[in-house]
Amino acid sequence: MPRQCIAHHIIFALFCCRRFTMPTYNVKVTTGNILHASTMANVFLKLVGTEGESDRTRLVRFKGAFLRGRTGEYKVYCPSSLGSLVLVQLDKQRIYFFPKDDWFCSKIVVTTPEKDTVHFPWYRWLSDGEVVAIRAGTAKRLCDDKHPLAMYNREKEKKSRTEEYSWSVYLEGIPQCLKVDNPLDLPAEVRFSFTKTTQFLFTSANGLAELKLKGLADCKEPWPALEHIDRVFCSKTTESSEYVQEHWKEDKFFGYELLNGVNPMMVRRCTELPPNFPVTDEMVQPFLTEGSCLTTELQNGNIFLCDYKILEGVPTNVVNDKQQYQAAPLCLLYLNSDGDLLPIAIQLKQQPGDLNPIFLPSDSEHDWLLAKIFVRSAEFNVHQLNSHLLRTHMLAEVFSVATLRNFPMVHPLYKLLIPHTRYTLHINHLARLFLIGKYGVFTMFFATGGDGASEILKRAFASLTYSSLCLPEDIAARGLESVPRFYYRDDGLKLWDIINRYVQGMVQHYYPSDSDVQQDTELQSWIKEIFTHGFLEQSSTGIPQCFSSVEQVIKFITMVIFTVSAQHGAVNSGQYDFGGWMPNNPFSLQCPPPTKKGCSDENTILQTLPDVNITVQGMVTTWVLSRRSNDFVPLGVYPEEHFSEDVPCKIMKELREELDLLSKNITIRNNTLELPYPYLCPMEVENSVAI
Repeated sequence: MPRQCIAHHIIFALFCCRRFTMPTYNVKVTTGNILHASTMANVFLKLVGTEGESDRTRLVRFKGAFLRGRTGEYKVYCPSSLGSLVLVQLDKQRIYFFPKDDWFCSKIVVTTPEKDTVHFPWYRWLSDGEVVAIRAGTAKRLCDDKHPLAMYNREKEKKSRTEEYSWSVYLEGIPQCLKVDNPLDLPAEVRFSFTKTTQFLFTSANGLAELKLKGLADCKEPWPALEHIDRVFCSKTTESSEYVQEHWKEDKFFGYELLNGVNPMMVRRCTELPPNFPVTDEMVQPFLTEGSCLTTELQNGNIFLCDYKILEGVPTNVVNDKQQYQAAPLCLLYLNSDGDLLPIAIQLKQQPGDLNPIFLPSDSEHDWLLAKIFVRSAEFNVHQLNSHLLRTHMLAEVFSVATLRNFPMVHPLYKLLIPHTRYTLHINHLARLFLIGKYGVFTMFFATGGDGASEILKRAFASLTYSSLCLPEDIAARGLESVPRFYYRDDGLKLWDIINRYVQGMVQHYYPSDSDVQQDTELQSWIKEIFTHGFLEQSSTGIPQCFSSVEQVIKFITMVIFTVSAQHGAVNSGQYDFGGWMPNNPFSLQCPPPTKKGCSDENTILQTLPDVNITVQGMVTTWVLSRRSNDFVPLGVYPEEHFSEDVPCKIMKELREELDLLSKNITIRNNTLELPYPYLCPMEVENSVAI
């Protein structure tokens, strides 16, 4: 053998021997299992530890590497141990001739020479030429980060996020939102998935196209008969919507819906009649228990009130060249000995008078039904703008933006909260465009229109309080602790307790003492931004401006998670069930509230209900907002493994077990109900405001 060849063999053997003895890091890189997650680019990785860093290593492509849902395994060799791993640097470079693509990397798992396994969760998109630093999965508060490089990257990430996520004023007097002009301008990490986008667009287009083919979407005439409303979405009825259509005229159902419909937020126990609602014993005594009277029933806690004064004087819309109308009613209800909540008196305007009669169940069938229709229309507007839009969507956006701006990915509260922000910023931007924007459905077709909706939102925000967002306190304040067959309360309180125990375990693990809370400047900045931009520095709301104790943090985060998951499910998921039959959920009314009794008939009701095209727009909207996405993630299910330590993983497992048990119990109960209440069943509740 020639001398030169012998030398080459020796050098190669020495190299192999040296590499064999070098510390070896086994690296697993997982590509997300979502559409378009794959990449054909070159991917490079560098390990950084407390004692040094590896070379920037190209991860050699092999069959299936970097394809959707696949995990590739690689080896990274270092001259010496890197010590404790701090972060992984990751970047990708486009290969010439191949199209530009983004890559969704789920996580990287590294096994060290010392046989330690270190998780690096990412779950984000990576673009060509972008270099990212991924922190180890162990959650760290600011005081836990000691390594200079870790501290540098922590500050760099927060600075980048504050630039990427900016606050904006959409409307003075309501919570602020994310500054963004176009859905495509949203950061990739908060945009809809391809699956979510295509399904959302298809559902909307399909619903409207079906109604156009029926000749309904452009019809500006009143309904000729109630039976004709069956033509709208007859192929899309649900068991619940069919039940509603059959029972919507019944007083028993009217009261049930105020407790277990999509807006269980208005009814409260009444111990004294308001001075502007002059109901007398003579008026309502026939509807009370024999021998009783209104004063006695008030004292016994059996009288309840829904007051829609928030709607008084709100400007109304003009649709199809017709003035639309909105009442601001007061509705008195009686809890009878059978446990049924029944309406017993309705006044359609706030100020009493001869032209503002109090309607009673003993009035003519059409007078009483028309009065209830005006209440249901008021319910629709208060529900959509206050209970739904303001108290879940807008607050969820505040919580999401504050979380993304103030917590780096390594922070324990980022890991705790980020699953509950999924899709919120995207869906809210679409809501501002297509619901309450200049050409939105609310603005163009519904009674309150744009100006009215803005006024209602401002009034609703002015009365918003922290305690009303905390379910146990809200139920107590409204005196509803003992009302029978109140499934929103029953299921909601169980969910609140489960979420509270989960949050308590997580927070106490990372914040053993009150001083830990007080010294976490990132946590304090988070709540300060929520108070400033979400609650507009209104101390009257009761929202804390800072945290001084562990208990304060536990309560507030419990409220946040409950609001964006359970509460949103309660006021959103049943929209089509209860609104699929439009007369039960009128989006607008085309006649003013009646000023005297005895003048109503079926034609009066048909002329008062919204025109055909208004009905169509409203029903398409509620249909779309009630549909579950194919990538729906139920409460307590966390596909993204942000936590890697044993204790939080154990707490999450316990959460899922409790939620599974509650789901089973609710399902068993619902099987015995004439009209099931599934909206707070954990398996039906989404982790975030995503629709």
